[in-house]
Amino acid sequence: MNPSTGAGESNPRHESTRAPRPPWSEFKQALEAAGFRPSRSLGQNFLLDENAARAIARDAGVQPGDFVLEVGPGCGFLSVHLAHMDVRLLAVEIDERLAPIAQQFLAPYPKADVVVGDILQGKHALNPAILDLLPAHGDWHLVSNLPYSVSAPVLALCAGLEVPPCSLTVLIQDEVARRLQAQPATREWGPLTVSVAQTFEARKTRGLAPTLFWPRPKVQSTVLRLTRRAELPSPSQRQFLSAFAARVMRHRRQSLARVLRDLLGSREQAESVLADRCLQGDLRADTLGLESLRGLGESIREAGWTPDPS
Repeated sequence: MNPSTGAGESNPRHESTRAPRPPWSEFKQALEAAGFRPSRSLGQNFLLDENAARAIARDAGVQPGDFVLEVGPGCGFLSVHLAHMDVRLLAVEIDERLAPIAQQFLAPYPKADVVVGDILQGKHALNPAILDLLPAHGDWHLVSNLPYSVSAPVLALCAGLEVPPCSLTVLIQDEVARRLQAQPATREWGPLTVSVAQTFEARKTRGLAPTLFWPRPKVQSTVLRLTRRAELPSPSQRQFLSAFAARVMRHRRQSLARVLRDLLGSREQAESVLADRCLQGDLRADTLGLESLRGLGESIREAGWTPDPS
């Protein structure tokens, strides 16, 4: 198998000039010969459908010269469609067995790079070595078939960056997509929704069936496009609200009066904060919308509460 034969011709801006990808059977045979087996812990599910990969690249709406971060390129099946759009592509692959395949597949594209690394540093931060490779100023985009195991933390952490991407076009499990589009007082509304909604507006572009993947996931998948809001709170404000929402939604069935009493250690102080915000104590935190949570968080901050360091 020679993956590079599936990359492009001389003009990378027109799909009609790109040579067809070698059949998946060739990739699978080579992977199996190398002893490769998809890792459940890494959330590896390869999108095999050529039309679906092309559609995701099109959904992203990126333009020639745009900087695009791709997390989990695998063999490079989505990567080559992005590179063919003449973007500056940085593909980050954690699996040392897959990165060389993606690198060969992208060899005809001088603006595309593959690096081996983990996008995450632990559970609560993005890898600083990867962040150093992103533009210090100006817009950038994230376009990925995100590994299921990291989709939620990657999206939440991107939303908290000082310079968030101006758009994210991500293929994720349907359950996470529903949480990102959830409304208050629904089961899906929670800390992840709040963290991401501070920074982005989410819109579903398409759904993809399990039959389009190898191995087939047990869940439906959704392509979501998230667009950065025109005006953003400061990074510290976004991080505080994310921590506050996670704390007050920890006990979803408890009343706000009970939750704030435990938070502040004082019933009187909790009642004062609720009165200041014209909120009834018998409400639950998961019924509050983004602006109500933000206002309540400001009052809690003024009352002296700070998140536990993580």
